[in-house]
Formats: sequence, C-alpha cells, structure tokens
Amino acid sequence: MNAEEIARLVGGKLQGDGTVQLRGIAALEFATPTDLSFAESPRALARARASRAGCILVPEGVELPGHLTIAVQSPKASLAHAAEILLLREKPASGIHPTALVHDTAKIAPEASIGPYVVIEKEATVGAETCLGAGVYIGSQVRIGEQCVFYPRVTIYPGAIIGNRVILHAGVVIGSDGFGYVFTEGQHKKFPQIGQVIIEDDVEIGSNSTVDRGSLGVTRISAGTKIDNLVQIAHNVVIGRGCLIAAQTGIAGSAQVGEGVVMAGQVGVGDHARIGARAVIGGQAGVLPGKIIPADATVWGTPARPLDEFKQAYRLLARSARKQHRRNPSSRR
Repeated sequence: MNAEEIARLVGGKLQGDGTVQLRGIAALEFATPTDLSFAESPRALARARASRAGCILVPEGVELPGHLTIAVQSPKASLAHAAEILLLREKPASGIHPTALVHDTAKIAPEASIGPYVVIEKEATVGAETCLGAGVYIGSQVRIGEQCVFYPRVTIYPGAIIGNRVILHAGVVIGSDGFGYVFTEGQHKKFPQIGQVIIEDDVEIGSNSTVDRGSLGVTRISAGTKIDNLVQIAHNVVIGRGCLIAAQTGIAGSAQVGEGVVMAGQVGVGDHARIGARAVIGGQAGVLPGKIIPADATVWGTPARPLDEFKQAYRLLARSARKQHRRNPSSRR
C-alpha cells in the first residue's frame, strides 16, 4: 500500500509524499525505506529522527521534518490496524493432508486445512477456514469453530468446545485432567475429572500453556482474552472477557477472574480466589486462596495488597535496613 492509502485506513493526517510504497512494518531502529513504523513516547520520537523508515505513525500535533509521517490519535493501535493489511499471511491450501488420520465420523469443513500427521478422533468437528498445523491432536467430540489457527503439536482432549478465530500456539494443551485428589485411607485418590473446557471467540493462548478441564463442571476462557506462554489454568477456573494474562502465571482451581483483568508475569492465584473486573495484579504477586480482589484495584506483593500499601511497606523495610546498616556497618559485607 502507499502512504496515502494507509493514512485513509487509520484515519490519520498525512505529512509528506503519499505515493511512497510500503510493504512491511518494523521497529524504528531496523526499518527500511519500504517499512511503516511508529513513535509514541518522547524518547521514541527522538529516535525517530534518525530512523530510515519509509513512513512513521506519530501522535496528533507532532511533526518530524524530513520524514514522511501520519499523525494519529494512537500510533501503536494504528500500527496494529495497518499490520492486518500489510502483513496478510498466505493461507494454507484447504483440504486434508494424506498423512492425517481422520475418523470417519468426524466432520471437517471443506474450507479447512488439515496438516501433516494431524489426528482427529470420532465425532469431532472442524469449522470453515480453520487451519490445523502438523501433529495437532483433536480428541473425540471436540468442536472447533471457524477461522481458528492451531500451530504444531497442539493437543485438544475429548469434549472441548472452541469458538471462532481462536489461536493456539505450539504445544498448547486444552482439557487435560485437573490436579484434583482426595486423601483417604492413607493415600491420594484421584477425584473425577470429567468436566469440560469452553474457549470462546477471539481467544489467543501462547506456547506450552495448559487449560485443565473442569472436575465436574466447566473451565471457561471468555471471549477476547489473551494468554501468554507457559501459563497454567486449573480446573473449574472462569476467566472473564478481554483479560491479559502474562507468562508463568498460575491460576488454581475454581478461581474466578472478572472481565478486563491484567495479570503480569509469574502471578499466582490461589484456589477459589475472586478477582474483580479490570483489576491489575502486579508481577510475582500472590493472591491467597479464597481472597477477594475488588474491581478496578491494583495490587502487588505476596500476599497481594493494594499498591500504595505495598509501596509503603517496601519503603519502611528499606528504611529499617538503612538504619541497621548505620548501626552496624559490618553488616553491609
């Protein structure tokens, strides 16, 4: 696309030659004259002056003399929108690869793409324009919607329901047994793990993350939620719409997470905890079992507590350490 077309696409104000052709996107430091880039913060705008990018998305009211720019309300969001057009990936050919094993009772839409060594068990369904990469396993009675992308080695246990436009990256496991046992007669006996997993539309789950089936009920990932790599979601957990969950987060059984919640890396959530809508859980925070985090709260630390309270406690701890050092200088060694 040329710069003028992109300006119309993102609803921005073009400053410079609109005929410049753009074929890709890149960071400011690595962009070439055929790339679109963006600069949002003052620091990024300073770097943009030395960039070779063919066109730069900038905030409204900003000018970069000597550079072709498009002024928009949100440069980062506009870049994401433009990328949907500039980075269109070639769709794999529809059909079933000769090495795939598909049960006679499975229903595969003609427009779906089934890659090498895929296994699809009985009574499973795969929707139109869904792409299953090499080595994907689909259990019996699994239902997969349209326009999904499953990367290689994704495993879907029997009975899971997956909506439309879901992206599962390599190694994701959906529907494995939850970690549920009852201690009786001197040993841990397995509690039935016979429930279901439901993943709604427009969910994306990163590589090697796992979502356990409900024990007797349902584990649910609601529409629009995005989950990073190496995340564990236990049985009977309910995740609300539009959440962001970063890498190495673990959510224990029967926890409930409201819509729009953000969890940073390595957050731990105990069983039966409840996280209110739009709450923010800081990195490595620990939410104790049964704890209730109010809506719109920002919490940090272990046990998780309001951010201002966490900062105050941290300051007091640091002040106490400095006093101790002054009393006993040798303690610094």
